Amino acid sequence: MSIANNINTIKSSLPEQVTLVAVSKTKPVSDLMEAYNAGQRIFGENKIQEMTDKQEQMPKDIEWHMIGHVQTNKVKYMAPFVSLIHGVDSFKLLKEIDKQAAKNNRVIDCLLQMHIAEEETKFGLDTTELDEILKHIQNDNSFLKNIRIIGLMGMATFTENEAQIKKEFLHLSSIFNKHKELKTENFKLETLSMGMSGDYELAISCGSTMIRIGSSIFGSRNHQ
Repeated sequence: MSIANNINTIKSSLPEQVTLVAVSKTKPVSDLMEAYNAGQRIFGENKIQEMTDKQEQMPKDIEWHMIGHVQTNKVKYMAPFVSLIHGVDSFKLLKEIDKQAAKNNRVIDCLLQMHIAEEETKFGLDTTELDEILKHIQNDNSFLKNIRIIGLMGMATFTENEAQIKKEFLHLSSIFNKHKELKTENFKLETLSMGMSGDYELAISCGSTMIRIGSSIFGSRNHQ
């Protein structure tokens, strides 16, 4: 199956409220262009340098999503163009994104990453840290003018146990539903990003509105 066929097959099965992010990390620009020519406009990368290099070479109507763990000292490199940062897992990172967005005269959309997996290796906020951030947003209207928190993201435990994955997805979905009534100028939960190649159908059934798919589009990853 070609990349174009893979994309068309996946898109044809998605409910209309679900956004597909093509996870293109480690893949050459030629592969991304094949996806682009099939109509895909949203690409997810996990390394800022690689994303910046590809952004310079590719059409300008692409939305670039940063899906990897972000180091604060690298934010400045993607601030001029990034469309959505998925993995905001600390207050410190949120402030840095706001600072760099202001320098570029932009407002950058962000997802707060929640820690829902049992694996310690996964990054993310716990509910106490989320509540702290929400408190800041509610109490201070001048706070973080150059970011918009538009949703939550989470990654389930890497396991064959579907019941456990479902439990984690439903947990994230319940956190999302609990806070989606809160709306301020720069906080409005509309996107729930969960689900990858192996579990996206389950994620959608649990409420996901954004899925990140790599290997089912591009084939297995080139490890770096």
